[in-house]
Amino acid sequence: MIKKILIANRGEIAVRLVRACSEAGIKSAAIYTEPDRYSLHVKKADEAYNIGPDSISGYLNVHRLVNLAVATGCDALHPGYGFLSENPELAAACEKRGIKFIGPSAKVVRLMGNKTEARRSMIAAGIPVIPGTDDNLENLSQALRVAKEFGYPVMLKATSGGGGRGIRRCNSPDELKNNYDRVLSEATKAFGSADIFMEKCIVNPKHIEVQILADAHGNAIHLFERDCSIQRRHQKLIELAPSPQLNEKQRQMIGELATRAAQAVGYINAGTVEFLLDDQDKFYFMEMNTRLQVEHTISEAITGIDIVQQQFRVAEGLPLSYSQDQVEKRGYAMELRINAEDPKNDFLPSFGRITRYLSPGGPGIRTDACIYTGYYIPPYYDSMCAKLIVWALTWDELIRRAKRALKDIVVYGVKTTIPYQLEILNSEEFQNGVFNTSFVENHPELINYSVRRPTRELAAVLAAAIVAHSGL
Repeated sequence: MIKKILIANRGEIAVRLVRACSEAGIKSAAIYTEPDRYSLHVKKADEAYNIGPDSISGYLNVHRLVNLAVATGCDALHPGYGFLSENPELAAACEKRGIKFIGPSAKVVRLMGNKTEARRSMIAAGIPVIPGTDDNLENLSQALRVAKEFGYPVMLKATSGGGGRGIRRCNSPDELKNNYDRVLSEATKAFGSADIFMEKCIVNPKHIEVQILADAHGNAIHLFERDCSIQRRHQKLIELAPSPQLNEKQRQMIGELATRAAQAVGYINAGTVEFLLDDQDKFYFMEMNTRLQVEHTISEAITGIDIVQQQFRVAEGLPLSYSQDQVEKRGYAMELRINAEDPKNDFLPSFGRITRYLSPGGPGIRTDACIYTGYYIPPYYDSMCAKLIVWALTWDELIRRAKRALKDIVVYGVKTTIPYQLEILNSEEFQNGVFNTSFVENHPELINYSVRRPTRELAAVLAAAIVAHSGL
């Protein structure tokens, strides 16, 4: 049984994992770099260790992380998401040193992390894939030739990519010429590999993904789908579970495709299979994320299943706690990513000190955050500082509750995406549950919101709350 876990991450996901350890009776060991010395996960964990002055020497150093796990008596390591979470070298190093890696094997991480190899695996399993190149592109001349065969638009993608990076849409030969070197550069800087491939661009698709869980005993289940179509530049802003855009037949189909994909590659632990749904209602495999997703929270909300606790069980060699016929969905859930960004200034990151923070409450509300009043958001990492998760029995009630919660949450000192997300929730198209990945770019008018200012009464409440929580 796992007794102590090294949490190889930071921010809200590190806080989430510390809480999961506490509930499971497992000790947690946090890591932090110098800018994160006063972060919430450092305060909450049973132990915390300085891992270096910056992310390169700390969060991205495979051997330092594994050595620390061994030196501090940890018998498992959870990578969270981002950083090294999909790095096969970390999984392999853990296996070599006798540390349980809470995720799939290094072999599977490597296989599914290579987008061209993943495509081949899915084709062999009978999973529909987006038309694209079977191998990496050799040069620009080949890219232009293939694009002419597919027909524009096409997508250039980093073979080792993920998280929406290393992707460029090309609508013409000129755009392909301009973007080819850019994608090469992005792929090299972000993933350490200059390999890129090409896919036919599915125009205005819906982005639908399926949460899966699998154990070493041959069991593989899904926790239904999530709709991630509300995104900007391939970065998700709002996620929904289940999708209001699927019928039950489609829901059953995509769930079966996802579990078949997991079994085809011998997948073990939690993962996500991502699909695109075109305007002809055809599903296409896009990629598999071999880690815990940011938006796992809404799958938990509609099923009542704690995904992280299931990750712990699987890592211990135990079977899943549930079979597929025991998994039921109830109601709708929404996750709103609260990013420290200025939507009115091209979403420029807005780092600095949080002067006031109050999380919302009430029925069906959950907040996963790494911020508190007085916390300084450093400029070195991702801009997401909190996740607002809302659950309700019906779609209409979900929207009303989410709007109320967004109005209740208070984050001052930095600019955030909160007012922009309110505008999205107020839009008729969103409320009707009909949208695709072009929603944000097709609605530039939503940026023209007015910032809500606190009244004197609210200011007084905030001041009292700050005094009451000053000991944090």
